[in-house]
Amino acid sequence: MLINLKNKDTLEFDEFKFKCSIGKNGLKKNKIEGDKCTPIGLFDLGLLYYRPDRVPRPKTLLKTKIIKKNTAWCDDPSSKFYNKEVKISKFINNEKLYRKDSIYDLVLVIKYNYKKVVSGLGSAIFIHLTKNYKATAGCIALKKKDFLILLKLLNKKNKLKVF
Repeated sequence: MLINLKNKDTLEFDEFKFKCSIGKNGLKKNKIEGDKCTPIGLFDLGLLYYRPDRVPRPKTLLKTKIIKKNTAWCDDPSSKFYNKEVKISKFINNEKLYRKDSIYDLVLVIKYNYKKVVSGLGSAIFIHLTKNYKATAGCIALKKKDFLILLKLLNKKNKLKVF
């Protein structure tokens, strides 16, 4: 079953409709790093990361991983670790997952530019949390209550369709 992003502000799954926010510059088929666009396409879902000091392990059939203080995601197109989980390093540009704000308390990886990573096509595309539906840098953001409902419904076979 597909999770569909419709109308740039609605994520649909089965009979559920969740308000969401997307990249500041909208949707784009040919995404590039830093364009603040959410990529168009059909994507598998990856790991669900969570902060156990802020949220209990979510009820989900997806594989989960704890966010630690040094957990990050490489957004450096020149790195061999581009678009992969890394440990925080001063030698690699990265997006820290352990943040003061709460937007990454729950992070579901969208497998965009993931299997055969192409440098510069975009990285760190996630479904994450929002409090105010503010536009993202390219991710999809949901309120915590809605994200937790969605997680209960998903399994590893579900895909995300952005169109």
